[in-house]
Formats: sequence, C-alpha cells, structure tokens
Amino acid sequence: MFTSINSALRLISKVDTFGTQLMRLAIAIVFLWIGALKFVPYEADSITPFVANSPVMSFFYEHPQEYKAHLTHEGELNAEKRAWQTANNTYGFSTGLGIVEILIGLFVLSNFVSRRTGLLGGALAFGTPLVTLSFLITTPEAWVAALGDAQHGFPYLSGGGRLVLKDVLMLAGSLPVMADSARQLLSERRV
Repeated sequence: MFTSINSALRLISKVDTFGTQLMRLAIAIVFLWIGALKFVPYEADSITPFVANSPVMSFFYEHPQEYKAHLTHEGELNAEKRAWQTANNTYGFSTGLGIVEILIGLFVLSNFVSRRTGLLGGALAFGTPLVTLSFLITTPEAWVAALGDAQHGFPYLSGGGRLVLKDVLMLAGSLPVMADSARQLLSERRV
C-alpha cells in the first residue's frame, strides 16, 4: 500500500513543469478571450463602474461621475444609454484595453518562440491584477449594496467584486510563468 502511495506522490511531484505550461495557457486564454470581449458593448458597459471610480483610469472617460444613470445590464439594449456610453468614450477605452489584453495573451503564449516576450507577457500578466484588484477599494459596486438585507458592504462581494477577486489567481499564477521564462532565458544564455 505504501509503495502505491509513494508512486502516486512521485508522479504528482513531477507535474509542476506541466502545471506551469498549463498556467501559461490558462493566462493566455483569459487575456485573449476577455480582451476580445472588450470590443463588444456589453463588456465595455460592464467595466464602466470600475473605470469611472478608478483614480488611475477615470480620466479616460468624458463624464466618469455620471456613469450610474447610464448603466445597462448584460444583454440589455438601450439606445439612449448606448449613445451616452459612446460619447463618454466607454467604447474607445474598452477597445484600447482589449488590444492591450490581447497583446498580453499573445506575449504570454510567445514564450514557446521567444523567452524575452514570454517573460514580458508574464510580467504584464502579473501587473494587470495589481490594477484590477485596486477596484475592490475604489469601486462601490464591488460590494453588495445596502438595499435592506443585513448582508451588505464588506466582506460581501457583489458579482463584479467576485469577478475582480479572482484576479488573485492571475497574480499568483503569473509568478511561476515569469520564473519559468526567466529560467529558460538564463539557460539559453549559458549555451
């Protein structure tokens, strides 16, 4: 019995290399997919509270303080609100962000061809969650609103807040990806 447990433990102990490659692929998929969605109005609309409340990004919007009156739900088409979002530069900002996110995903994947761009992708994948996690502090919509239920505010995350909190995984996952790229780059330089 101990032999089979030890064999299983030895096998599991060797999956970290595969796990790093799987993490690289997972990070790339998330950045490519979410980046591509940034070209679609519903995704651009959904990030409005985060951008409008961010002291680092709100300047990208024309009228960040007015966003609450113009929010839509996923799948909702409201021509008046869509026109406001267009004038607010919501879609222009989201398109730019989408391009950046797609580039990060491609840089992360490029490690198989270029360790330098792979390392850059890992570093950008690490830096991005540092920005998005700040939304938990700056965005009131990250927390359940006080609408009568006793469970509201901290620590009760809204749907948007739960989405942001998942970036802790992106932050942690990008570290072994960066380390792997750096290790491979150092190995190639020794040759």
